[in-house]
Amino acid sequence: MNLLMVIFGLIAIFAAIGTVQAFKERNILSILFNLAAFVVFGAFVVLTIVFQGYPPTLH
Repeated sequence: MNLLMVIFGLIAIFAAIGTVQAFKERNILSILFNLAAFVVFGAFVVLTIVFQGYPPTLH
């Protein structure tokens, strides 16, 4: 689960960067998809760390 959280965290960071670039280019569809990816992956990472800790406990 540690590596999965790192990968999803990187995806969330890249989605945030993509959102900023999409705002600069004024691309509405790109803004929507990047924001959706940022919210979904970012929320998963944050909630996983909050409820299981980092590194996660096994039981």
